[in-house]
Amino acid sequence: MVEVSEFLDGALTRGVSFFAGVPCSYLTPLIDATIARKDCQYVGAANEGDAVALAAGAYLGGGGQTFGLAMMQNSGLGNAVSPLASLTSVFNLPLLLVVTLRGDPEHPDEPQHRLMGQVTQPLLELLEIPCEPFPSSTQDLQPTLDRARAYMTRSERPYALIMHKGDVAKPANPSFKRASPSACRPSQRASAWSEEIVERPTRTQTLARLLECTNDAHTVVIASTGYTGRELYALADRSNHLYMVGSMGCASSLALGLALTRPDLRVIVVDGDGAALMRMGNMATIGAEHPANLIHLLLDNEVHESTGAQATVAASMSFAQVAAACRYALVVEGDTLNVIDQVLDGNRPRGPRFGHLKIARGIPTNLPRPEVTPSEVRTRLMNYVGGGCDTPMPSNCDEPVSMVAGQSL
Repeated sequence: MVEVSEFLDGALTRGVSFFAGVPCSYLTPLIDATIARKDCQYVGAANEGDAVALAAGAYLGGGGQTFGLAMMQNSGLGNAVSPLASLTSVFNLPLLLVVTLRGDPEHPDEPQHRLMGQVTQPLLELLEIPCEPFPSSTQDLQPTLDRARAYMTRSERPYALIMHKGDVAKPANPSFKRASPSACRPSQRASAWSEEIVERPTRTQTLARLLECTNDAHTVVIASTGYTGRELYALADRSNHLYMVGSMGCASSLALGLALTRPDLRVIVVDGDGAALMRMGNMATIGAEHPANLIHLLLDNEVHESTGAQATVAASMSFAQVAAACRYALVVEGDTLNVIDQVLDGNRPRGPRFGHLKIARGIPTNLPRPEVTPSEVRTRLMNYVGGGCDTPMPSNCDEPVSMVAGQSL
């Protein structure tokens, strides 16, 4: 393995000074060090395709003398296919890619990584992007970076390094601090929140409250990828639960498809800030389709917690204003569990409901992973909901109602 400072020093001397990416646990040492160094510029992208476009834009801004680096987990490489095929290829925009190899066929991993682990290198080859392993030793580092720079300069095309687990060593005595969400530009709606933020509910407390209200025959709960699904499983594993693995950001889309197909069900999707940012366009689709049986609950701790707590941009924007602009029928935001009670209140306006709940960071100790497989979860959920449809819930397009901690705006 190589020290992260060695890699960054080598990249900088070859003109790579702009970095963009989406966190992966394999990338944590590299991202954290990049954020901390004053001679590096790092942008946390909402999705992997945006990271590619950001790095390509940096090359344009550098007049061809500097390169951008886009880093991502291979499960997100699919998000980057379009800009890699129709932006960097068409405009001859070189950049360095660092793609982690989750689902390495030689090392057991989570089920959502299996297929992408097999096709990562073939996919890059189909995109006509040459690749090689991320340097695993100091002696390999300089030749690898030389080959990458030479190819990018000569061909004006991307070059990829495939990172295995442990290729980059964590600093023994880290001298940097991870960027804090509090460093983000504050929202103009900050005054709407509680004066004291130290008592925000934990994710476990939030999910426990949700479980109290969802043990009925007509409710389905879809938990976003990451710790949300794992904590929900740890609290109670029910047949009306679906724990998303992979497909980051797609929980709300899946929930919308289910809600439109089965208007007799109450469909609750438990989202996260990083996931919602990655696929925010689906909020507009939900508002346009206006299903009366969909509840969108967003748990926001302002970080990508499962990959090392790198900051998202959630602290600098208002999800509630986005939801209201997308014409959700009810929009509630706050930092107490009362948000859950309000969005689940059956007397609220008909149409999709949105609850934005600020929660504390942190996870329980010894948090288990689900022992049920994704296929088993799918089968039992389908058996739970059955194939029919009872009396449809009407949908109407009343003017959306926005609330902050229970008060109309």
